[in-house]
Amino acid sequence: MNLQEHYNELYKQSSEAILAGNYKLDSQINDQNDSRFGITLLIRPNEVIKANIQLFLNELKAIDPLQYYYPNSDIHITAMSIISCYEGFSLDKVSIPDYVEIIQKSLLDLNEIKIEFRGVTASPSAIMIQGFPTDESLNNLRDKLRENFKKSTLEQSIDSRYAISTAHVTVVRFQEKLQTPEKLIAITEKFRDFDFGTFTVDKIELVYNDWYQREKNTIQLADFHL
Repeated sequence: MNLQEHYNELYKQSSEAILAGNYKLDSQINDQNDSRFGITLLIRPNEVIKANIQLFLNELKAIDPLQYYYPNSDIHITAMSIISCYEGFSLDKVSIPDYVEIIQKSLLDLNEIKIEFRGVTASPSAIMIQGFPTDESLNNLRDKLRENFKKSTLEQSIDSRYAISTAHVTVVRFQEKLQTPEKLIAITEKFRDFDFGTFTVDKIELVYNDWYQREKNTIQLADFHL
């Protein structure tokens, strides 16, 4: 996949939908009874990149404070959704050491993962920072995880929603009617090619999480230092 082309097409379609009023609101963000949980292998950008992301978010908050903005604690790249969030999933259903073993096996001979964050894109329900791995290391890790988990009998739902191939970071979700869609798109246009920074991944985390990766609902299961 050509990531730049993918992000560009996504942005073109989604920005047009947003301006036409055809965006989608997330009705479950504030639902206290939302019981969708899962297990994710994720990467967190460094503090410099997160600070740059907040500069962008501050401009959006100034024109539309009612949307859901990700705090630094929740900003992440999904390396792999091992068990996609679903209602009623709990940790007592699985043996975490078995998952850790497969992930460690998949990390053997992994080359350095470096990710460049440049520009923003959108979906009909969210705004994302564009992530570009500098080589095939992240894709190679994902392929090894797919292969090793599919050989196992462990519960997993890898690629069940879609085959993950990007390295984006979701930073805004629409939860209320957009106050000024034109201004929102104008700010995203301003940051379309903004350099948020590049970092080398030094740690990958395995977590038990809710749909939005909120820190208060996240349980750290294992850290894998690279």
